[in-house]
Amino acid sequence: MNFAGKLKKLFSLQPSLREDFFDSLGDLLVEGDFGAVPAMKLAEDLERLAKKEGITESAQLQERLAELLTNELLDANPDNQVEGENAGGFQPAVILLLGVNGVGKTTTAAKLAARYRSRGKKPILAAADTFRAGAIDQLKIHGEKLHLRVVAHQQGGDPAAVVYDAVEAVLAGGGDLIIADTAGRMHTKSALIEELKKIDRVLENKIEKIPDAGTFRCIKWLVLDATTGRNALSQAEIFHEAVALDGVILTKYDSSARGGIVFSLASELKIPAVFLCDGEKYENIRLFCKDSFAKDFVL
Repeated sequence: MNFAGKLKKLFSLQPSLREDFFDSLGDLLVEGDFGAVPAMKLAEDLERLAKKEGITESAQLQERLAELLTNELLDANPDNQVEGENAGGFQPAVILLLGVNGVGKTTTAAKLAARYRSRGKKPILAAADTFRAGAIDQLKIHGEKLHLRVVAHQQGGDPAAVVYDAVEAVLAGGGDLIIADTAGRMHTKSALIEELKKIDRVLENKIEKIPDAGTFRCIKWLVLDATTGRNALSQAEIFHEAVALDGVILTKYDSSARGGIVFSLASELKIPAVFLCDGEKYENIRLFCKDSFAKDFVL
């Protein structure tokens, strides 16, 4: 049974609230990757609400819990980040996809490219993961399937130079949206972070030199494996400190994902979720909706 199922079962097994109900709820929230302190606070807030409103049946609390969970999450409009302003000026965007190896960055890059192409954008894929063997070829295969341009250098090359060339391709009229797949592992964590900082600096310097570049967006989304639990929060902290993240994309969001990490990212790091991926096909990506996400947990 997945976490949401366990949460609903807790409410159904205790139709009348017993003294240990809120302790059980707190324990279950910890199991669901909320973190000990946020989980206990949420359980305590719900208990105070129950006393204030005179609620004695657990079924009545389910909607209240859904409301509290919704309030924990942050609003995000990733499409608006990508589209930019509509009042003239230069409007392309570059999306940097960040994250450790194995979370599905390359596939997510292809999914985003397919999604935004269907919305009238002209994506260019940038193979900025020059460290992992096969990453460049993998992105090129996606590019061929989607009939999209892929900007790539040789393995071991400078990732910042790849992104720079992708911007040049946009300026030459080759597209209006760059989706860059970046490395997830190097010999040391510090080497990886420094490489990502370099890409960020190169982008900022390049954008500053573009005439009328007021709406040229540089967006940084962290790709996280939804099944990794609290370790995902540690990853987010490292990347956020390095390059100031704009949002997270959860991959592998299926029955094994506990999902509480989304609430921890919002409450502890102030980073919103922007997309959920739940399959390998290009269409298996959807906008994150905080209202439906919270309700699906509880109701």
